[in-house]
Amino acid sequence: MATKFGIYNADPILFRTRRGILVEVPQRLLQTFKEIFMDECYMDGLELHVPDNSTIIDIGANAGFFTLFAASRFNDSRILAYEPVPSNFKQLAKNRGLNADCSIECFQKAVAGHSSTVEVMFDPDDSFTTSATIFQKPHKHNQVIQVPSIMLFDIFREHRIKRCDLLKMDCEGAEYDIIYGCPLECLSRIDQIAMEVHGGAESGQNIDSLEAYLIAQGFTTRRRPVGMLWAWKK
Repeated sequence: MATKFGIYNADPILFRTRRGILVEVPQRLLQTFKEIFMDECYMDGLELHVPDNSTIIDIGANAGFFTLFAASRFNDSRILAYEPVPSNFKQLAKNRGLNADCSIECFQKAVAGHSSTVEVMFDPDDSFTTSATIFQKPHKHNQVIQVPSIMLFDIFREHRIKRCDLLKMDCEGAEYDIIYGCPLECLSRIDQIAMEVHGGAESGQNIDSLEAYLIAQGFTTRRRPVGMLWAWKK
């Protein structure tokens, strides 16, 4: 409450959830933290109950707020968090270190339609970025880096995942390659998806096409005008 009214201006701010999860939040990311922990933006449209002892994959983990939200909400769950941007990953790893008792694994990789490398663009002047993208957005301030990439199928294989209870995605355009490039046998082992969808210039890079594809693979879907899409299998 003190933070809300500007009384407490520490940077970063350290929060503790009711279940004892510690979250370090730079002031720059306070709004993002609020959207995930207080507004529960990724949970809002979920249909199925997510049980304790779940397996959760967080693609586009950024500073780790959804990863820690999941650790706080779903007891004893295994969470795999993927974030390619170095400054974001540094904060993600720091938040992971504050919660050593949790089963959280962090990977400085981009999830994509292939396991190799991809180019990621972001503004290097922004200490933390929530808009790093694989889409071409020419701007003189953009920095392009090559990062290791891994496809969803290889995540399942390497970590011996039989079922994923919840796949969260906020990866600024990579969602199309990830979903379209995922073998159907692997896609069938995902119970529920929560993702923010970002429009691209190519055919199929829009929320209508992505939703139609998931429905064709047996998912039921729900969406919000802001670009949120949820999918689940009953």
